[in-house]
Amino acid sequence: MDVRLRSAVLADFPVVYPIIDSDAARAAGSDAAQVAGALARAGARIVQYRHKGEFGRRQFEEARAAGEILRRAGVAFVVNDRADIALALGADGVHVGQDDLPPADVRRLVGSDILLGYSTHNAGQLSDDACRWADYLAIGPVFRTSSKQNPDPVVGIEGVREARSMTAKPLVAIGGITLANASEVLAAGADGVSAISGITPCNMAQWMRLRC
Repeated sequence: MDVRLRSAVLADFPVVYPIIDSDAARAAGSDAAQVAGALARAGARIVQYRHKGEFGRRQFEEARAAGEILRRAGVAFVVNDRADIALALGADGVHVGQDDLPPADVRRLVGSDILLGYSTHNAGQLSDDACRWADYLAIGPVFRTSSKQNPDPVVGIEGVREARSMTAKPLVAIGGITLANASEVLAAGADGVSAISGITPCNMAQWMRLRC
């Protein structure tokens, strides 16, 4: 992990936060490493590797390859859900959700030098003490999404505004966000927007212009 990179990300949180889903990449005829390289070349500053389901040797090696490419490019590499995998890979960050290891325990496990993101879905979760352990918070789904089998209730633009009023930490909006609605989400107070299928190496330039 690169402590300086963590500081740089938190000082100026990236507007665009791509997520590489291992299954989605494979379904598109690619792999995580190829997508990671393309995103880095397109200007991404932070990228998350996500694999839902059993995390075996194949996923570990795939995440390792993607992480090595991202770190060489100076891009923050974040692992979804798994603090142990993030530590083993020397990742720059780990992102956990409501059903994962609690943020306080993640922080004790990974230490203070690694980025810790935490997903929230409503005001109650945002006000929970668990949030104080995180470096940045995610709020969503903002709009309807098909990336989860059992998504939480949609929070809408008002949910983003409410989340902004409740925290000074960097805020990432996720869930159904596209180029068509991202500007509205950012105007509501999100520091960054995240997506799995919507942000690709081919359209990164358009996403990067959101705050230009």
